[in-house]
Amino acid sequence: MADNSSGTGQGSAFSKAGVGTVDLVVIVIYLALCMLTGLWATWRAQRGSVSGYFLAGRDILWFAVGASLFSSNIGSGSFVGLAGTGAASGIAVASYELNGLFCLLLLAWLFVPVYIASGVYTMPEYLMKRFGGQRLQVYMALLSLVIYVFTKVSADIYAGAIFIQQALQWNLYIAIAVLLAITAVYTVTGGLKAVIYTDTLQTVIMVGGAIILMGISFAKVGGMDVLHERYLVSQPSVTVPNKTCGLPNPDAFHLLQPADSNDLPWPGNVFGITILSSWYFCNDQVLVQRTLAAKNMHHVKGGAILAAYLKVLPLFTIVFPGMISRVLFPDEVGCVDPDVCKEVCENEAGCTNIAYPKLVIELMPTGLRGLMLAAMMAALMSSLTSVFNSAATIFTIDLWKRIRPKSTEAEMLVVGRVFVLILIGVSIVWVPVLQASQGGQLFNYIQAVTGYFAPPILALFLLAVLWTRTNEQGAFWGLMIGLVVGLIRMGMDFGYGSPACGEEDTRPPIIAKVHFLHFTIILFFVALFATIIVSLCTVPANPKHVIRLTWWTRHSDEEREEFPEEKRRHDKIKIMIEEEKELKVTKREVPKWRQCLYTLCGYEPPQLVDMSEEEARDQQKLLTSVKEKKKWKWFVNANALVLMTFGAFLWGFYG
Repeated sequence: MADNSSGTGQGSAFSKAGVGTVDLVVIVIYLALCMLTGLWATWRAQRGSVSGYFLAGRDILWFAVGASLFSSNIGSGSFVGLAGTGAASGIAVASYELNGLFCLLLLAWLFVPVYIASGVYTMPEYLMKRFGGQRLQVYMALLSLVIYVFTKVSADIYAGAIFIQQALQWNLYIAIAVLLAITAVYTVTGGLKAVIYTDTLQTVIMVGGAIILMGISFAKVGGMDVLHERYLVSQPSVTVPNKTCGLPNPDAFHLLQPADSNDLPWPGNVFGITILSSWYFCNDQVLVQRTLAAKNMHHVKGGAILAAYLKVLPLFTIVFPGMISRVLFPDEVGCVDPDVCKEVCENEAGCTNIAYPKLVIELMPTGLRGLMLAAMMAALMSSLTSVFNSAATIFTIDLWKRIRPKSTEAEMLVVGRVFVLILIGVSIVWVPVLQASQGGQLFNYIQAVTGYFAPPILALFLLAVLWTRTNEQGAFWGLMIGLVVGLIRMGMDFGYGSPACGEEDTRPPIIAKVHFLHFTIILFFVALFATIIVSLCTVPANPKHVIRLTWWTRHSDEEREEFPEEKRRHDKIKIMIEEEKELKVTKREVPKWRQCLYTLCGYEPPQLVDMSEEEARDQQKLLTSVKEKKKWKWFVNANALVLMTFGAFLWGFYG
């Protein structure tokens, strides 16, 4: 067992040997390889256009799409959070991953064909084209940015900080600043293509390192049967008298927990998590943007299938190792006494979050330990690059163009890069807040906050894609009613807080008896029915406005009638293009300082190509085509069927 005597800093839960020179060399080599990959992708990328920067030129192959989907989803927060919750309560938390398997197929087969056919860059932009007006687009853009900053970025930085502080003993702010700086370089300069290629490299590192640690962990504990026996009796030597705090969950090896469970009750597990996962994979900009960059629909579906197969891995490579960590180190990982936990990990709420870092430090041999730490840095950087690029896309296209409607292509690209730098600054400022918060509640906090905001969004997108009768009034008021209900529940949850072990629960029954995943289901149907009722009570949308914007009209060759605000915006763009052409005729040589600025920002002035309106329409038609070759269509459909069968088997086996 690890030496639990006090060490320097906050590393008291770990061996004093720490990370050796070989491990540091491996980490440095990895970071250098990451930078080279990003720069290589930068040189190859089409960065001089919005499509090139934000959608990677729409020429990404299926394996890169799948790898990027997986690494964007599985960040360092997932390694720390999934392993920590696995250590605390068992495998039920893997439901988030196994539900995601089916939601990825929903993304590729239902939603992406509509997104591509509509020719959009972002989810708020889709709502604007589908319903018209501005309020839906602005609301969705602002809400997405809030969710990114206070859940995605904060969770990954906090989880990365745990690894860096405990394993490397670096100063927290220096370590975070270095990682964010490296992350920003290839995000700012290369755009989405650099992000996707580095994601592909990092997926290999993450999966390879996690599989190695899984093998070592199972060998150390003695196999699955021994884990089953020892986990159910693994409890710390210091417990709270006459309480069940810290005792293992008797249903720890089942995905489906009793309906009154405080961890993951089965109704919330089956339906609530499905709602959250469907929103995350099908309507969240970070994940959807990867599929929009694919070469064609075959590569979209192939990438989704690859990512779905990879989603099976976390159960075995993260959750089970987290449970093994509790078995091997029950006094540290499973501590329940606040004083003991404070000494072990500086967190009185509990130390399950150190489950995975502790395995890496204690079990991995020299060299491989460095590789695994590099994998954690890869996870952190992958998630951050995904969020930074997607947030920049939303801010630039959905908000900046409203502030400056006449902004040029160059201005939009530079603004996107600058916004990434602003996000990095906000992220660093947010670190002290995370340190002051209870890390033991961070994972549940993220899921709960998502549950307060995401269900109305999923309800709206489902209706937008599947029900042509949905109109702007119904969409807006469905979102607003859902937002109010979600905010009321969130205010009550955080206002009353959760009672500590042994304390009397004085919360109202609506909070104490209704799990947040059950509330997610209720909120989804409240928003769904509100949207339907208001839509039926108001004037329906013109059918010509929804051509290629729903599942039923995605293949239509009819000319779509634009909303008035869309037409005005396109007229402005045409005027800007003509002005650019006129400037090109009298173009002066670009000064050296401006060339350096363009290089620093990764901007290449686009080559204007003279084409007729008919040629422009043909090019747009090609970019928005969702047609598939019959042979490959059958191939991906067969693979999807095999995948769903495999997923159903896992649910049956571990249910």
